[in-house]
Amino acid sequence: MSETTQTFTPLTTQAERLIELGVHEIAGLSAAEVRAAASVAGESDALLAVRPDLAPASRLAPLLRRRDKAGFVVTDMTDVDLFAPFDAIDLPDTPLYLVGGVDRGDDMANWSPDEALPALTAASRTPLLLTEGIHWVLQRPDVLERNHCFMTIGSRLRKPNGTLDARTPALWISNGTGRDGRERRDAPKVGWCWAGNRHTWLGFASGTGRTGLNP
Repeated sequence: MSETTQTFTPLTTQAERLIELGVHEIAGLSAAEVRAAASVAGESDALLAVRPDLAPASRLAPLLRRRDKAGFVVTDMTDVDLFAPFDAIDLPDTPLYLVGGVDRGDDMANWSPDEALPALTAASRTPLLLTEGIHWVLQRPDVLERNHCFMTIGSRLRKPNGTLDARTPALWISNGTGRDGRERRDAPKVGWCWAGNRHTWLGFASGTGRTGLNP
């Protein structure tokens, strides 16, 4: 990809993709509701997403595909669905919503999440949620490239004492090593990285804002 800011297919096309994958059923929505919401939104170069409380990451990740390999969540992230929108993120209260100006954040490769978050905020950008990142790859599998994948630091987990868990979620391509298993080499992978660590091959996905959709 020569540019990291994504151009999306029409919202009605994105809606059909979600219906084809059964995302509407996971979310408890009818196909008609998804189509109506996309239709009402009109023409918009934005990502169509379902709220994470309706379509959690654990249900969406297996729908990912890269060539013939299905997506998966790493085995040491059994609490993946507890990663919720970070404090500063104002998530629309509608079942479906749009994320505008989505960018993979390649220019932030080799930054740590702790460094990237204030920089994104200063630039008036909002980090993507994990589920939004998954929706992006469901619509555009080619956005995950070797050496050019991304973190979704809009989703964080709070410990019972109120402090943030040091893990930050990300999407990348499995090398088929360790507990992933050789059979998963080249599969889309939901994993995590430490908030203070840097990775040369991970950018920080973000958008310009979110807009709720009412069918």
